[in-house]
Amino acid sequence: MDITTVGLDLAKNVFHIVGMDAQGKERVKKRLSRSQVLKYFANAPRCRIGLEACASAHYFGRELTRLGHEVKLIPPQYVKAHLRGQKNDYNDARAISEAVRSPGMRFVEIKTVARQDMQSLVRLREGVIQSRTALANRLRGLLGEYGIAIPQGIGALRRAIPGVLEDAGNGLNEVFRRLLAQGQTQLGELDAHIDALTAQLAAAAREDERVERLQTVPGYGPIVASVFVSAVGDGHQYRRGRDAAAALGLVPRQHSSGGKNVLLGITKRGDRYVRSLLIHGARSVVIAAKGRDDALSRWINRLRETRGINKATVALANKMARIGWAIVHNGGRYQAA
Repeated sequence: MDITTVGLDLAKNVFHIVGMDAQGKERVKKRLSRSQVLKYFANAPRCRIGLEACASAHYFGRELTRLGHEVKLIPPQYVKAHLRGQKNDYNDARAISEAVRSPGMRFVEIKTVARQDMQSLVRLREGVIQSRTALANRLRGLLGEYGIAIPQGIGALRRAIPGVLEDAGNGLNEVFRRLLAQGQTQLGELDAHIDALTAQLAAAAREDERVERLQTVPGYGPIVASVFVSAVGDGHQYRRGRDAAAALGLVPRQHSSGGKNVLLGITKRGDRYVRSLLIHGARSVVIAAKGRDDALSRWINRLRETRGINKATVALANKMARIGWAIVHNGGRYQAA
């Protein structure tokens, strides 16, 4: 039985595989527990294994590659097109097996442990920032219910809380004062947690020469560069910079038909956090370009005058993604000329 392609449907505890021969005929249909997966493929003939790019896919991709198999991660939206019949685990595995055989299929690069470490640091920091924002909004809303209006911004809230606690004439009772003091302590703990994660991120950025080279590009700081490298890696999965920008959702969305090309807003595909950081970095460059006379600033100002600041910002973010890909893929540093 010559199995050339296997579709592996990942799960928490129960995994399903469907194997096909060179002619695309189904030869194997099996259910495995988590502990059996690697043992099964260690004794199986070398073949191409398709996985959906989902939770734990990169781990199994590395482990199965170590066993000598050719592993391909497929975006879930591309697998969906090959699904036939009702939704079940075997049909999912069969769709993966057919998708990995499809000519022209786009695959996801398997991340190394180092890239996953960086991504974990970035995600934890992002989560703590979201928790701090939620807490600040909650405290500001509760204070508003007692007739105390605090300006927007975490800094304004941080400065206002001590005064609110000390003001005996603002009508707050002891119960809410105690709760507000607890919220202030929690806010300080989250600040300390963010500072610690930011310091770790900065230290990791200093150790990675790709991150250091990316920071020569306008709009890239230590955090933006670190997040970009954790998402793109060496960029070998993309043929060109435009592909990297498209993977991050920074290219126009098409809705064309009948030979008439219609371009809409950006696609917003891929990693939303990476895209938002690139746009924030681009916005700072667009604002600073006013009054400057270098080539990049002239391009930005011309675009800003004709299209507006928001479109100029997104256009620069697209350019930053392309330049970033060229630097991590080809080496070298940014040269303004």
